[in-house]
Amino acid sequence: MTGSNPPPSLDVTGIMARIPHRYPMLLIDRVEDIVIGESCTGVKNVSANEPAFQGHFPGHPIMPGVLIIEAMAQTSATLVVASLDGVTCDTHVVYFMTIDSARFRHPVVPGDTLRLKVKKERVRGSVWKFSGAAYVGDTLCAEAVYTAMLVPRVEAKKL
Repeated sequence: MTGSNPPPSLDVTGIMARIPHRYPMLLIDRVEDIVIGESCTGVKNVSANEPAFQGHFPGHPIMPGVLIIEAMAQTSATLVVASLDGVTCDTHVVYFMTIDSARFRHPVVPGDTLRLKVKKERVRGSVWKFSGAAYVGDTLCAEAVYTAMLVPRVEAKKL
């Protein structure tokens, strides 16, 4: 890992330069506390205007757990791409491979600021394993262990 020495935080423009996600599937607003090849924290400002809340659940909006895990994965993908020289969302895609040990502990609702703390557990070739934890304030809301693979866009088009 050589990394291009990103700033200690990335705004949404910096995130979009590293991962291909766009609204409505871009689920992180900032990435902070970046330690190249090791860890970072994603920030998601949860808004009542998001499409998932129209049906999950009417009159009692709760952020779907799968979207919390996806936000963790996007935070991790941003870290992977930021950690490698010559890698951008134009050259590579980061694909989910597994989700293990997912636990949902507390609901996340509109108005919350979700902090997604991700940490690399290991890297083997192009496969990265992470642990992630999602917090609102000091409350642990969700956690998971997951793997992802960095794939050159040329190969990704073949899949």
